[in-house]
Amino acid sequence: MNKRKIAIAITGASGSIYAKVLLDKLSALSDQIADLALVMSDNAKDVWKHELGNSSFNDYGYRFYAKRDFNAPFASGSAGYDTLIVCPCSMGTLGRIAGGISDELISRAADVILKERRKLILVVRESPYNLIHINNMKTLTEAGGIICPATPSFYSLPKTIEEVAATVVNRVIDLAGFNHDSYRWGEQ
Repeated sequence: MNKRKIAIAITGASGSIYAKVLLDKLSALSDQIADLALVMSDNAKDVWKHELGNSSFNDYGYRFYAKRDFNAPFASGSAGYDTLIVCPCSMGTLGRIAGGISDELISRAADVILKERRKLILVVRESPYNLIHINNMKTLTEAGGIICPATPSFYSLPKTIEEVAATVVNRVIDLAGFNHDSYRWGEQ
């Protein structure tokens, strides 16, 4: 099996639990990952601390890149990163990506992934959507991105907030092409 090069971007949208569960699950899939790079906005760090009550984003063994580090490997198509997951993805970040505005590392990395025709997964976390949001999602879908709203499912009868978040994260991991165990409808 080919190991994957993946970048994770965490924005300041509410939903830090999704990012935490994603990082936890990807840690368990390390045998499928050649490199995992991480970038967080300043707001993402603040929201994580507020929502989760800690700074555990520092506890993962992944390489962190500053939000303006355009020398990060995933800021260039030649580095061969095959997937960028923005989780959670704020509507501001979505809009900058849709508009081609590469003013910081997250939007630059998304631009690179799209131009290289690789996998961009945006876990949008706002509600309700206005027409600008919907048009930006349409633009990114037409450009090859995947919009995966942070909309949990309840088929698996989740009991904890982590299990609820995992219903979204498992879809993201499926979309990214990883092999993993998760609830599958019709397979009890």
